Amino acid sequence: MPATHTTERAARPPSAAPRPPVPRPAPRSVRLWRGLTPWLFLAAPLALLVAFTYAPVANMLAYSFTDWDGVSPELSYIGADNYGEIFTRPELFQVFFVSGYYLAASAVQIALALYFATVLSFNVRFRNFFKGVLFFPYLINGVAIGFVFLYFFQDGGTLDSVLALVGYASDRAWLGTSTSANISLASVSVWRYLGLNFVLFLGAIQSIPGELYEAAELDGAGRWHQFRYIIAPGIKPVLSLSVILSISGSLSVFEIPYIMTGGATGTETFVIQTIDLAFRFNKTGLASAAAVVLLLIILAVTWVQRRLVPDDKVDLT
Repeated sequence: MPATHTTERAARPPSAAPRPPVPRPAPRSVRLWRGLTPWLFLAAPLALLVAFTYAPVANMLAYSFTDWDGVSPELSYIGADNYGEIFTRPELFQVFFVSGYYLAASAVQIALALYFATVLSFNVRFRNFFKGVLFFPYLINGVAIGFVFLYFFQDGGTLDSVLALVGYASDRAWLGTSTSANISLASVSVWRYLGLNFVLFLGAIQSIPGELYEAAELDGAGRWHQFRYIIAPGIKPVLSLSVILSISGSLSVFEIPYIMTGGATGTETFVIQTIDLAFRFNKTGLASAAAVVLLLIILAVTWVQRRLVPDDKVDLT
């Protein structure tokens, strides 16, 4: 009898659990306010972005189709004549050859930054000190750097004094010829922007899980194999970004050569030429067209680079 009673109790269906109450939908005004809240936070940055980025670009594009001198209140529409002048005057495009020096310097800069970031990502004595030394030049104002290296490269300046101490008497005018001046200016850019790429690479390397290094060491992999099979694939997106920034920066160099030489002795870049067209020769329309061409070239180079090296997801496991 007890067994039968137990069986009957077990055969009874369990009582259904009470359902939680269904929440009532929020009023329409509350749902509308929730939808508008993110846009209220975005209103200020979007307004600043439009006012100081997209609106000036739109004005620049409009000015490129005029012969405006930058002073007169009247604008005359001349169509694509400015663009035709840019592409038919060889001297306006010869300045891009100067960018080749900075492009070569960017390759050296990336290689050095990657080397130092790899070395200092491991346990090295005084590595925090060396991190600060490498990143410090990037914190200095570009104008100050230009004046410092102007005295560094002048005749009888710091560089000549250092070379004299090691027994090399140099009477070279480092900023006197086109080749030596461009090499000198490009080397200054390497010194200044090395810290930026160094920090980007170092952060990417330190984001790689440490278990991968431990497993590689157990398998007998040395530093070179760790770099080749762990570090290099792991920082591929950051390396791609660095290449894009280096190429665009090489095409739009302005600060260092403008301060140190003013574009003299064959050091004029495309941006310096554009500034001279606008403010020295009062050809704002032509300068705007040149700026649009430079923007399109940078966008095209970036697009090609992204196509050749797609930003794929990195999976090291």
